[in-house]
Amino acid sequence: MSLHALIHHELTPGTSSLAGPSAISPENVISRVSEEKVDRTIYNVELQTPQPPIPSPEEIQRVFDVAPLNVTNKRRRLAITTLIVACNLMQMICNMMGVAGGLIVSKRLGVSGVHANWVGASYPLTQGTFVLISGRFGAVYGHKNMLLVGSLILIVFTLVCGFSNNFVAFNVMRAMSGIGGAFIMPNAVAMIGITNPPGFARNLSLAFFGASAPIGGWLGALVTGGFLESTPFAWLFVFIATMSLIVTVALWALLPREVPVDPKGKIDWIGSFLALGGLIVFNVVWNQAPAVGWSSPMVIATLIVSVSLFVGYYIWEHYFASDPIMPLSIFKAPSFTPLIFVVLLNFMAAGSLFWYTVLWLQEIRHWTPMQFAVGWTPFGLGGAAATFLAAYLIPRVPAQWILAMGSSCMLVASILIATMPEQQTYWSQVFPSTIMSALSPDLTYTAAQIIASNSVSRKQQGVAGSLIGSLLLYGTSLGLGFASTVEAEVGKGRDKVVGYRGALYFTVALCAASLILDICFVRLVQDNREGWEDPADADPADEVIAPVATGTELRELQPHLEQR
Repeated sequence: MSLHALIHHELTPGTSSLAGPSAISPENVISRVSEEKVDRTIYNVELQTPQPPIPSPEEIQRVFDVAPLNVTNKRRRLAITTLIVACNLMQMICNMMGVAGGLIVSKRLGVSGVHANWVGASYPLTQGTFVLISGRFGAVYGHKNMLLVGSLILIVFTLVCGFSNNFVAFNVMRAMSGIGGAFIMPNAVAMIGITNPPGFARNLSLAFFGASAPIGGWLGALVTGGFLESTPFAWLFVFIATMSLIVTVALWALLPREVPVDPKGKIDWIGSFLALGGLIVFNVVWNQAPAVGWSSPMVIATLIVSVSLFVGYYIWEHYFASDPIMPLSIFKAPSFTPLIFVVLLNFMAAGSLFWYTVLWLQEIRHWTPMQFAVGWTPFGLGGAAATFLAAYLIPRVPAQWILAMGSSCMLVASILIATMPEQQTYWSQVFPSTIMSALSPDLTYTAAQIIASNSVSRKQQGVAGSLIGSLLLYGTSLGLGFASTVEAEVGKGRDKVVGYRGALYFTVALCAASLILDICFVRLVQDNREGWEDPADADPADEVIAPVATGTELRELQPHLEQR
């Protein structure tokens, strides 16, 4: 059975473990036909038992409120799933454009050296920061609404990037488009998580979603290389904005009405300001310090401001916040806190490795962006395969060893790049490093996303998705800032290769720390649940067998649910 047929089969309501048999056999067909005949006979004869009373509209309201996506036509549902994945694909393309084309774009804007890291860091900086609250916004205002708003923000500011002829203005617009990406990712994950209860269908859906990240990264490098070598860079951003607009309009037209999972919930505006402000300022310090020096009064002042904001956030959330943006209960799952640090360090290493691989190949070996994109092809293919591998391993292997695999792959990839000579054939070290680095982020992300999703209640799906997405995206930007600081300090007055190699050895240290933390402190057991653990999270629509349920069918379902 193909992957397409497999996910189509798994996502069909009639094939779920809660809804009935997982496959259609002659015996099942005969049984169903016989049951239908008996039902008709009983219906034609005077019934001995009274008919249950018709439920009131208030009693049935929850059926419609909790299941806006479970009662759609099968073809429409597959189309929606495809477009959700396409949305994530487009925002990952936008992310990778800054890495693959960062040097070329910065040079065309009149900037070079350590300042160029801003082109690669500005987008994930805001994306990784705002993704922390975008899940909560989705829970209150609707994950569908926030997904469409995020897509619109991404389209507008990506288009503006193409017409920015100033380096600072360009990076500000990149940061603004990153906010759009922040509202896309966790809300798309939440739509998948809310629709599918824990089990194989959700794992496979998240694997498809996760596969869009490495493929989007590779496509971003490919599109960037093609446009930058033949046209002004403005056309690159116009093309991406146009494609994103097409996907967004189609998704808006197909998505059904949605009722937010927590419509009466509140947004912790003060906590959001303190947390986002602290994260942004702290990241700006680390990405700006390599260019101006740590002795700069501006760097020292902003560092103090960031620490103050973090302290204020802790005090507010601990003593005053009634609806915190990140509930402390989410950290009560076994080994969840060390898991967070393992994931953060791993993605800090990933951001550093990707950037310095590009620098080495384009600055030392004089590759063009298109040559880099072609050489990076194994990353897209290997990363996509790794997401499905992770989904397969989750119910069979303890999570700590899946994370150890991810950390080990990134460690090997970093060692290969850090120790390679200035000039060498692609196949010796760059090729195996690309394959190993492709496996690491997707093993880590898919495992962490599924663990987080299965550890929290239905209403916290958006928060869990925001947390893991924040670690992925913010970590890549923060790691780039840390590595750039090492490059600037180690490479003072020396050849640029010395600075690059120092940053890469720092990346090796991040991977080693991640692996040690995982082996010593993470103790998460394998997850083989099918269905929601808390009965309060059960969704009546998960029981609906028909692909499309009418109001009459849902009313007939109500007495059955009351008897359970």
